[in-house]
Amino acid sequence: MTASRTAGRDAGLQPERTRLAWRRTTLACSVTAVLALRTALRGSGSGVEVLAAAVIVLIWLAFLGIAHRRVRQLAAARPPGLAPRSALAVVGCTVALSVFAVAVIL
Repeated sequence: MTASRTAGRDAGLQPERTRLAWRRTTLACSVTAVLALRTALRGSGSGVEVLAAAVIVLIWLAFLGIAHRRVRQLAAARPPGLAPRSALAVVGCTVALSVFAVAVIL
């Protein structure tokens, strides 16, 4: 592919679909965090439960920040690819939130 054909490439709706996918993922992460918080705070209110709730909120805020930055990047005419560091952070937040949600439920 020549450079002129690459420069004139129309991304079509792909960036918008990706942006919507990030929003859906953020919504799912928010619901998971709220349910885990609700379960954690319904208990006896021990220090461990409060610490678990704080960790859940911190993980959720980290994910929210990464997702918001990515959604803003996708608004550009030629959005950059997702950096490996950001991808690793998103995977880490997702796994950690899932682990904490399961730990709080059990």
